[in-house]
Amino acid sequence: MAARRTADPAKTRAAVAALAPWLRDENTTAPARTELAEAVRLTARTLAADAPGASVEVRVPPFVAVQCIEGPRHTRGTPPNVVETDARTWLGLVTGLLTVDDAVATGRLTLSGARAGEVAAWLPLLPGVLSGSTDTPAPS
Repeated sequence: MAARRTADPAKTRAAVAALAPWLRDENTTAPARTELAEAVRLTARTLAADAPGASVEVRVPPFVAVQCIEGPRHTRGTPPNVVETDARTWLGLVTGLLTVDDAVATGRLTLSGARAGEVAAWLPLLPGVLSGSTDTPAPS
């Protein structure tokens, strides 16, 4: 089996920071699809590296799906624990502009399965990236 692709932290931060105006203001022109895809993929791979495992699948269609969080491994069919959202919401969660609770309450994030909500303990992945801070606290 091939090794999981990992994300370079500096490249990940730069990819997300490049989208800052759009993330802060939905009326700003949307980024190019390639820029958006890169930021989403790199941050999802960062989550998979930070929270290794295969009990929860995080989906950000059409860009990426990763498995994360220790626990029973899922191998076939529909995963029992799924987190799914759009790219803008995902990047809002990653940067701390949104909380999991707020995203769920507004219908922008779907959690299915008993363990899907555990992803909240790993977010935000890049707090401060939109303000230029480099502080990255450990997950709670």
